[in-house]
Amino acid sequence: MSRFVDRVVIHVAAGDGGNGVASVHREKFKPLGGPDGGNGGKGGDVVLVVDSQVHTLLDFHFRPNASAGNGKGGQGGNRDGANGADLELRVPDGTVVLTPEGEVLADLTGEGTRLIAAQGGRGGLGNASLASKARKAPGFALLGEPGEEHDLVLELKSVADVGLLGFPSAGKSSLISVLSAAKPKIADYPFTTLVPNLGVITGGDTIFTMADVPGLIPGASEGKGLGLDFLRHIERCAVLVHVVDCATYEAGRDPLSDIDALEAELAKYTPSLADDLAERPRVVVLNKIDIPEARDLAEIVRPDIEARGLPVFEVSTASREGLRELTFALARVVEEYRASRPKQEATRIVLRPTAVDDAGFTVVEDPQEPGGFIVRGERPERWIRQTDFSNDEAVGYLADRLARLGVEDVLVKKGAVPGCQVTIGDLVFDWEPSTPAGIAMTMTGRGTDARLEANHRVGASERLAAKKARRLPGDYEDFEEDE
Repeated sequence: MSRFVDRVVIHVAAGDGGNGVASVHREKFKPLGGPDGGNGGKGGDVVLVVDSQVHTLLDFHFRPNASAGNGKGGQGGNRDGANGADLELRVPDGTVVLTPEGEVLADLTGEGTRLIAAQGGRGGLGNASLASKARKAPGFALLGEPGEEHDLVLELKSVADVGLLGFPSAGKSSLISVLSAAKPKIADYPFTTLVPNLGVITGGDTIFTMADVPGLIPGASEGKGLGLDFLRHIERCAVLVHVVDCATYEAGRDPLSDIDALEAELAKYTPSLADDLAERPRVVVLNKIDIPEARDLAEIVRPDIEARGLPVFEVSTASREGLRELTFALARVVEEYRASRPKQEATRIVLRPTAVDDAGFTVVEDPQEPGGFIVRGERPERWIRQTDFSNDEAVGYLADRLARLGVEDVLVKKGAVPGCQVTIGDLVFDWEPSTPAGIAMTMTGRGTDARLEANHRVGASERLAAKKARRLPGDYEDFEEDE
C-alpha cells in the first residue's frame, strides 16, 4: 500500500575535510629538496534539490540519516587529496526546511531549486602551502575541518491555487474528481481523505491547480483530528473554498455554523510561512443540491452567506449542476490573485564587506570560571580545529596566527594575567602571553618550537635518541643520565 509522508525529521552530516601532510622532497644528491606535502580534499556537501518527479517525503521517513563523503588526505610530491562527493537529496516541490525549534530556513519551490543543508569541511593545508621566509620547511600540516551536522525538519506544503475546506464527508473529494482528472478515494464515512490530492483544472484560458486536503473539525488548529496535517497544505493557496454539505443530518450543524467553525480554526492557525490566511479570497460551495432537502436548505442560507460578502455557488457532483459556473469563477479569482502578487525578481547576489572596525573575534569574561575568558570568532575557532596539538611547531604556528589577529592584545586590555584560563572553541588552556607574542621565532628542529619551553611532550629529537638507545643497550644508561 502506498504511503504519503509530508513531515519528517532528518539528520544531515557533511563530509570532513582531509588532513594536509607534512612531507619533504627526497631525491638522490638533493638532501634538502624542500617541503612537498599536499593539501587535504574538501568534504562533500549535503544538498537539497527540488525534483518534480518526487511527490512525498517517504524516502526520508525510512532513511532519516544522510552523510556526504569525506575528503581524502594530501600526499607527498605536492599531491592534493580528492574532494569528498556531494550528496544530493531529492525533495518535492513545496518543501519547507525548518529547524527543530520551528525557524524557517528555506522554502523550496521551483524545479531545480537547491539548498546546501550542510557545508563540507575545508581540507587542511600541507606543509608546502605553509612554507614562508620564516618557515622554509615546516614540520607540520593543518588538519581538515569537520563537516557541519544538523537536525532539520522537512514539511511538504501543497503547491495549489485553490484549497478545498470542509468538514469530513462534505464532498471535497467528489468535487475535485469531477473537475479534474484526479482520482481520490471516495467513500461514505468520515476522514476518507487522509492525504492531499492535487488536480489540474482548466477554466477558459486559465489553468490552475486544486488541492483536496483532509477534512477539518473544531479544534484542528490545536492538533485534533488530522489537525495540522490538514492546515499546512492550504498556506500557499490563492483562494480558499468552503465546501458545505447541505444534506447532513447531524444535530447542531447547518451551513452557517460549518463556515463559522472553519473560519475560527483558520484564525487560530499560525502559518509557518508568515502569510495571513484571513486575507485570502473565499468562495462558498453549497454541495449536494441534487437532494431536494439540500436544495431547499441552500436557497434558505444563500442570502445570509452573500450578506457576508462571500460568493456562493450551488453545485451537485452527482448531476454536475453548477460546476461550469464554479470553474470559471475560480479561474477569475486565481487570475486576480496572481495579478496582485508582486512580480518575482531574479535572485540578486548581495555582497556585505567586513566593517573596517571588525576585528573578526570577540573576547568576553567566562561566566563559569572566575578570571577566565572566552574568545569567539570564525577564524580563531577554525584555527583551533585545524591545529595538531601533538606537534609543537603547529602549536607555535597557531600562537603566531592568534597574535597577528590581535587576540593577545585584547586579552591584556581585558585584564588577563598569565595562567588564567582561556577558551577558544572546544580548547581550554592556561594563557601564557610570553609564549607566542613578542618573541621572534628561531629556527629549530622540525616539529619543535623553542618558545614552548614548558613542554612536557616528547619531541622528535628525543624520540630519535630513545630509538638509538634501544638499539644500543650499552649506551642506554648514558642516555638516562643525559635525561
